[in-house]
Amino acid sequence: MSGPRVVVQLEDFSVAAELDALRRDASGGWNTQVGAVASFVGTVRERNEGDAVASLTLEHYPGMTERSIESILQSAEARWPILGARVIHRVGALSPSDQIVFVGVVSAHREAALEACAFIMDFLKTEAPFWKKELTPDGPRWVDARASDETARQRWQRTLPPSAP
Repeated sequence: MSGPRVVVQLEDFSVAAELDALRRDASGGWNTQVGAVASFVGTVRERNEGDAVASLTLEHYPGMTERSIESILQSAEARWPILGARVIHRVGALSPSDQIVFVGVVSAHREAALEACAFIMDFLKTEAPFWKKELTPDGPRWVDARASDETARQRWQRTLPPSAP
């Protein structure tokens, strides 16, 4: 895989291009060690908490956000034998159905790729410094953290070594 592992950007991304890049080695050829590719793509919903959502605006703290996500990737690498990982997170104003986030992981084996991908997403939702504001019929509102996201993250804590996040 070439290019940065963590990207925060305004622009949309191509899932196919990102998956292709993850499967390539440093010379640009296919990495023949890769036996599994797992990914997650998050999109903007048209409804949240029972209300229509006209748009979602995401803000972040440049530099800090990328370092936080890189730390999450390093934690995943310490837990699973993954061969590569990439996170792209969009910021700015987005509309329903727009892509928000891409998480991709490659490994020799399915279980490692799937678990690492879920781990990265669970920590991304709770640890990365993003702020979300929805535009609803009643006006703008900040999106609060969800208890379900924290519960998802905590499932990994039960099996983490003491030095991991």
